[in-house]
Amino acid sequence: MRPLIALKLLAVLGVTTAATPLFAQVQGGPQTPGGQEQVYDITEANLRPFQIAVADFSGQNGRDLSTVIRANLRRSGYFEPLDPASFVETGLTLANAPNFPQWTSIGAQAVLYGSVTPRPDNRNDYGFRLYDPYRQCQLASYRFTATPEQWRRIGHKIADVVYQRMTGESGLFDSRVLFVSESGTQLNRLSRLAISDQDGFNPVYLTDGAEIIMSPRFSLNDPNEITYVALGKDYSRIYLKNLSTGRTESLGQFDGQVLAPRFSNDGSMMAFSIIRGGNTDVYVMNLASRQVRRLTNDPGIDTSPSFSPDNSQIVFTSDRSGSARLYVMRADGSGQRPISRGGGIYTAPNWSPRGDLIAFTKQGGGRFSTGVMRPDGTGERILSSSYFEEGPSWAPNGRYIMFARQSPGGDTRLWTVDLSGRVVSQAGYDGRGSDPAWSPLLDQQPTNLGGGPDSCPT
Repeated sequence: MRPLIALKLLAVLGVTTAATPLFAQVQGGPQTPGGQEQVYDITEANLRPFQIAVADFSGQNGRDLSTVIRANLRRSGYFEPLDPASFVETGLTLANAPNFPQWTSIGAQAVLYGSVTPRPDNRNDYGFRLYDPYRQCQLASYRFTATPEQWRRIGHKIADVVYQRMTGESGLFDSRVLFVSESGTQLNRLSRLAISDQDGFNPVYLTDGAEIIMSPRFSLNDPNEITYVALGKDYSRIYLKNLSTGRTESLGQFDGQVLAPRFSNDGSMMAFSIIRGGNTDVYVMNLASRQVRRLTNDPGIDTSPSFSPDNSQIVFTSDRSGSARLYVMRADGSGQRPISRGGGIYTAPNWSPRGDLIAFTKQGGGRFSTGVMRPDGTGERILSSSYFEEGPSWAPNGRYIMFARQSPGGDTRLWTVDLSGRVVSQAGYDGRGSDPAWSPLLDQQPTNLGGGPDSCPT
């Protein structure tokens, strides 16, 4: 059972304005052919993508590593990796700078190259340099150390370094996605909890399909801690699972059906809804003491709570006014107030990790949309609309949103959209999936290779 179907059973659904300024100046960024440094506002819909040359890395899996980097950067919508067949200079080594005129001659605004070098401890060093060929200076030079089997993840991490250096914003590629993998027919659907890299590679199935899976979520405090709801023939349970140890535990028995769990951003609390006595309200649990507190007490259906990044507020969906709208309250349940102002039905709110926006699903005019608004309800913008879509989840940098989109034929896939609404594409996972949850960035810091990672003047 997918979340929207559950909301229909609850009768919740019975059922462009200016963007928030997110301006990024690229310090030491790429140059125009005339030599003038460019400044980019990456919310602009008419942005011309960065022309970047990603040369094949030398060494073990070097060519495949470069392919992963190109794919990540291209998928972001802010980069256009040049065709390697157009490269004039080949055989780049970390010991030498590029031949700059040979790269400006093909329009490359940045050049990335590197090598994979084996170590005595059976790991590899993945060194790389990023240059601005117009100003003839270095933008970054780092090295990661990892096992040969981790080459794909290193490709994501290098892409994150490039993304951050070129846009001024943190990356998103070294992350994972938790989702409900779907198979079978509409009448006999099999749902399994699944996790993959953010580009859809390396999928792992965490449940066997014996239960209906709903609302998987990461702890933003620890990307190895997840929660989800499992529905059986006569029960619904909220589970906690540690991905590194495999430990799985239930939050206990509740008098009623549980829905829509979500961690607080420090990982200490869990907010969720309970259907009890014909009413649905939001509750919060202290995960250390397992004490539960009721936050809403209204005849309407209150569900889908999501904490603000500082854990001081919670946004949720309620139909107490007659149709589903978005409400915000303090974390103790006080100060409940509606924030959505437009017509239509609002569900599935999700607070941005930046704190500046709330994503939501909206139904109206015979279509479903993914949109954002400020926490006070102003600045509502629709980013994507289709026959059916739901369940927005933020990338760790707060720049992209993943959601599930269903075709009229019932085929549900994972999609992404950026905050400009310009970059809309199907996510990398090749199968059917719904209810995505994007993890925080994974940890591992690079080592400075030397030569001045910021040798380009700013």
